Amino acid sequence: MSSVARPVGGKFLTPVTWFFIVLALIGGAFTLARFVFGLGATTAMSDGYPWGLWIAFDVVTGTALACGGYSVAILAYVFNKGKYHPLVRPAVLTSALGYSVAAVAIIIDVGRYWNIWKIPVRVDKWNLNSGLLEVALCVMSYVFVLWIEISPVFMERFKESGHGVLARLSTAILPVLEKVLPFILALGILLPTMHQSSLGSLYLIAWPKLHLLWHTPLLPLLYIISVVGMGYAVVVFEATFSSRVYRRERETAILGSIGNVTAWLTLVYLAIRIVDIALRGRLGLVFRFDGYGLLFLLEFASFLAAAVVLIGRKARVSPATQVGGALLMMWAGSLYRFDTYLVAYRPGPGWSYFPSVGEQAITIGLVALEVLVYVYFVKRFPILSGAPSASASR
Repeated sequence: MSSVARPVGGKFLTPVTWFFIVLALIGGAFTLARFVFGLGATTAMSDGYPWGLWIAFDVVTGTALACGGYSVAILAYVFNKGKYHPLVRPAVLTSALGYSVAAVAIIIDVGRYWNIWKIPVRVDKWNLNSGLLEVALCVMSYVFVLWIEISPVFMERFKESGHGVLARLSTAILPVLEKVLPFILALGILLPTMHQSSLGSLYLIAWPKLHLLWHTPLLPLLYIISVVGMGYAVVVFEATFSSRVYRRERETAILGSIGNVTAWLTLVYLAIRIVDIALRGRLGLVFRFDGYGLLFLLEFASFLAAAVVLIGRKARVSPATQVGGALLMMWAGSLYRFDTYLVAYRPGPGWSYFPSVGEQAITIGLVALEVLVYVYFVKRFPILSGAPSASASR
């Protein structure tokens, strides 16, 4: 298959994209209501649950699922596995979109959102003991870094047009950008390592409220290991989706290799987690078979099933097996993060939380908007390797 990236082409406005546009508009209407009437009137959050769906899914889970660019960059640039280069551009694009959605979700979630600009600027007010400060600074920086990483895609397209201000600017900037890109890529690996582990660190101080099957000093390590596996899983899913929808040849062998890496990482994650629970004398909590024990077993079984599916020989050659394993991995990693941030978090008697209709609509709208931007970019810019110059318009 050709490794040259090309725009897919075709119509943008189709019945499918109109469906996502409607979802995005509904989410936008609820977002407007949130800013007009406030958090209390539009969400189910409370003093007991100050973080809800927007943090647990849009940020904590969403950024993990958006770590495909991070995961592929580790293979392609740290371990110098050049065969993975065709996957870099689509992976970085999905990462840039996913992290941008997370940034928007944070703005929606924060009460005094108009003060967010102060975080990187008011250095004199920084609390250097705050894990949340580190997460905020890293996420802000990483969003910026990701769009720089993907910017050559747009510049190449503008340069090819051969006319206009954008073409002249792209011709001048692209050579400079290519020289500094290795340093940008290094930042693109460092920043997720920092803030993804710190997302686990945030709940270290919640030990009286977080169930002991999830609370451990190894939370930062468990978060960073599982996020790499989730990133690989999303790459497999995205590559399969784009190959089916845009009629591209699928990189089955490469994706099978990534699946094998994911499987071994998952087994390492499971070994660390079960040994940690055993050494802390908490295995008995699993076999109480209460709601939390069953939830832990579901998590563990989901991760193990993903590893077993992806490590088998069939996963090297079978697209269906690869996608099945990737979906299991995405489900398991998402469940782990949801459990840590919401389900296994117990603020005390009398508190309960279930996301309001507005919270759900905004989250669905943000995901729909992310899909729409992805479709537009792959149709208009050279993102997908080997894509035909004109494709079906579905």
